[in-house]
Amino acid sequence: MALKIGSTAPKFVLPSTGGKTLNSELDLKGKAFVLYIYPKDFTKVCTAEACEFRDQFEAFRDLDIPVFGISKDDIPTHEKFKKENKLPFDLLSDQGGKVCKAYDALIPLIKMPKRITYLIDKDHKIAAVFSDMFESKGHIQSMLKNLEK
Repeated sequence: MALKIGSTAPKFVLPSTGGKTLNSELDLKGKAFVLYIYPKDFTKVCTAEACEFRDQFEAFRDLDIPVFGISKDDIPTHEKFKKENKLPFDLLSDQGGKVCKAYDALIPLIKMPKRITYLIDKDHKIAAVFSDMFESKGHIQSMLKNLEK
């Protein structure tokens, strides 16, 4: 079950690719953004999803909507994944799964992140959500469709 539309997006501070730390409350204050949570770097569907966000990145950039991918992978793995797939956006490392859990994106028992994408508005409320473990393109299409509204 995903977080409900209209609910407040959980705040987070996570290490990011490029040697940065992202603090959602400070760095994204007054800014809408897309946060897509995925199970693991270098797996088939996760790679397809990341590449789809890469291929559609210009549409998000033109709307001034930053995109962030988040998984439990560590930063060195994210850096390699980002470089190999030429990703123009940052990946965030949630090794302990605390942020994934806050976004209701952890599968119980195995504690693996679900594939879920959130559009978070400038007031940091959930504006849209798309959840599908086995579908990669629908996440991007759903976010773009909601941004057109």
